[in-house]
Amino acid sequence: MNKFLQPSLAHGVVIACALFAGSAQAASIKISCSGVGQELEFCKGSAEAWAKKTGNEVQIVTPPNDASERLALYQQVLSAGSDKIDVLQVDVIWPGLLGSHLVDLKAYTKGAEKEHFEGFIANNTNNGRLVAMPWFANAGLLFYRKDLLQKYGAKVPGTWDELAASAKKIQDGERAAGNDKMWGFVWQGRAYEGLTCNALEWVASFGGGSIVEADGKVSIKNPNAAKALQTAASWVGSISPTAVLNYAEEEARGVFQAGNAVFMRNWPYAWSLAQGDDSVIRGKVGVAVLPKGGAGGRNAATLGGESLAVSKYSKHAALAADLVMHMTSAAVQKDRALRGSFNPTIGALYKDPEIIKANPFMGELYGTFTSAIARPTTVTGPRYNQVSNQFWNASHEVLSGKSKPDEALGRLEQALGRLSRGGKWN
Repeated sequence: MNKFLQPSLAHGVVIACALFAGSAQAASIKISCSGVGQELEFCKGSAEAWAKKTGNEVQIVTPPNDASERLALYQQVLSAGSDKIDVLQVDVIWPGLLGSHLVDLKAYTKGAEKEHFEGFIANNTNNGRLVAMPWFANAGLLFYRKDLLQKYGAKVPGTWDELAASAKKIQDGERAAGNDKMWGFVWQGRAYEGLTCNALEWVASFGGGSIVEADGKVSIKNPNAAKALQTAASWVGSISPTAVLNYAEEEARGVFQAGNAVFMRNWPYAWSLAQGDDSVIRGKVGVAVLPKGGAGGRNAATLGGESLAVSKYSKHAALAADLVMHMTSAAVQKDRALRGSFNPTIGALYKDPEIIKANPFMGELYGTFTSAIARPTTVTGPRYNQVSNQFWNASHEVLSGKSKPDEALGRLEQALGRLSRGGKWN
């Protein structure tokens, strides 16, 4: 096995055996699939279907679930010019970082990109090259226990203060009734990209800007951003467990799906899992937009999503691109929406009655997905990863009580100013 994919370096990377023995002419295409939730199962299934149809082989590479660790692995493999991954699953924020290592897919799409969200295609275009095809869209959502809100006469919260009040009331009531594991609100508080998503939602919902604005100005040090972080810090140990400071998506979902949380911030994938036959909260979950920061605030959901790209170091670029086009097709996206509540990136699918029946929130919250807040990837370019790292660390310091918001944001402003070289990011 190549050194870049050894478990000791890739934090648990495994490669499945080839699915088909194939003929001597059959190519073996290696595709990276995330293991978060049901992603690995669905990725493997559609890759198998392609292999069976084309007579080629596929190998499934499972990188670390942590987005930051996955990016580091990709950068290591690509920088070495390695052909050990042909098709990469890439986060919405990575085309600018990895674009120079990826194949221009325009030669293989036959115009299919016109079916996808225009903004997503623009996001995946690097220096005029389409370096990735959209696979599924994401936006932060609020999941809640419908039964518990009804039991305590609470409404779906419109502001963060309303959420905190309802969460505390229901949490205390359920604990008094015998569930001492109940918490009011779980989310992603670990110091990683997921915290950047959560914290950006808080900051934007309070009118605190986008960390770095479109003109390159560092805007994060402001009273509204400070209030947002202080509000979130007040949840820790009150309506959220202190362990939330080490939660990623699956840790938060585990608590919520076990019936031990009233509210949860997560991505759409959590819906189908909550409705699974083995879920103790099946039929008891509602989905809503994330709360506003208060009077004058706004509902803010961070744009997320994943795409598929082809490494320019692949020895089978045309076949790898064909696999990408299969995996991102309308038929596969519909299947993923029906069985896994993955949001399509093809607008026409949001009018499909079967999809809406299986995922009511996709129709009700369509605007949330099309107007979600983008992280400042475009303006900061190749420095985005450093920007995000600085932001999530500053946010984590506040949440953990190590720093006051004004102090942490002041240091963050200075650090980002140095990174931007006076506002000139590129």
